Amino acid sequence: MSLVCCKNLTLSYESGIAVENLCFELEAGDYLCVVGENGSGKSTLIKGMLGLMTPRKGEIIYNGVTQKEIGYLPQQTLIQRDFPASVFEVVLSGCLGKHSGIKPFYSATDKAQALENMERMGISDLKKRSYRELSGGQQQRVLLSRALCATTKLLLLDEPVTGLDPLATAELYSLIKDLNAREHITIVMVSHDVSCALHDSNKVLHMGTGGVVFFGSSDEYRSSDVSARFLRCDCACHERGEHAHV
Repeated sequence: MSLVCCKNLTLSYESGIAVENLCFELEAGDYLCVVGENGSGKSTLIKGMLGLMTPRKGEIIYNGVTQKEIGYLPQQTLIQRDFPASVFEVVLSGCLGKHSGIKPFYSATDKAQALENMERMGISDLKKRSYRELSGGQQQRVLLSRALCATTKLLLLDEPVTGLDPLATAELYSLIKDLNAREHITIVMVSHDVSCALHDSNKVLHMGTGGVVFFGSSDEYRSSDVSARFLRCDCACHERGEHAHV
């Protein structure tokens, strides 16, 4: 039985349809890389999976996981990067979604889990630091720790390495790979960094402005006609120090 199943999913805004007739399935432990042109609906799909948008048609079915058990690492805005809270406070806030109703205080279990996830991400020494004072790579580790407070099953990552230097990018990819390979957390990652993202993923969903272009294994994607120009573009952009928008 699949962990996540999208059946004929259509998501729309007032301005029009963003995702149309999308179908795919993920098993527990999969690592899905979501790629595609700008405006193809990649981030919209993440919103739909989080329950932040009601499908216009179709459905998303979860088996063995609920939406409250999904960890989410969003794209960061400049305002979010300047958030005036301690690292521990940011990580601990990831426990909020697991509780129903009004919960005025965090439990001892919540605090212990936050500390454990900080240790997993190698940021225990940053506990009392202000989030806004950290480097981009450190901030992403904090947000990944926060996401892990919500889940042991499914992580949704929306362009997690955007704006990071090459070293911080490699370190974050390594952390995500370990979560998938060693802890069997299912990963869904939207990425423009196609060649690097493909290195770790086992499945690819390529979205186009006219609908799904490809869904299948990473090996099948690498050898497919649809990937050829996108991977060439990605390599060329890396040589120029740019990111491919695919």
